Amino acid sequence: MSTLPDETLRKILVQIQQTAIQSQRALNISRQQIAAKERERRILQLTIAEISSLQGDVNLYKGVGKMFMMNPRPQMEKELKAEEKELTDDINSLTKKAKYLEKQFNDAQGQLRDIVSLSWNVRATLAC
Repeated sequence: MSTLPDETLRKILVQIQQTAIQSQRALNISRQQIAAKERERRILQLTIAEISSLQGDVNLYKGVGKMFMMNPRPQMEKELKAEEKELTDDINSLTKKAKYLEKQFNDAQGQLRDIVSLSWNVRATLAC
């Protein structure tokens, strides 16, 4: 009868470990995505600053595949600012996701510690 609690305990430990590992992997992926989006946003901010510093009617060109298309400056600024806003929204949602995954990972680690300490306490009590 003592093997049933040990087997059940092992299954619970394995499940919690898998949750912790999956959370940690997803957290790392989210952090990498945030870093990439931050780089993209910074490049866009620099591009917007450069375009804003240009004077008057300057022809601007946007790369489309293997060609370049002329865009008016206001339209180019509008497109870049919209893209920057989209990246900012993506970063905010990824940050929320990362916080959730970090909490999930910490909870799983706490559960593992609780189960291990409980197991040791039970075994120490039985040994006495």
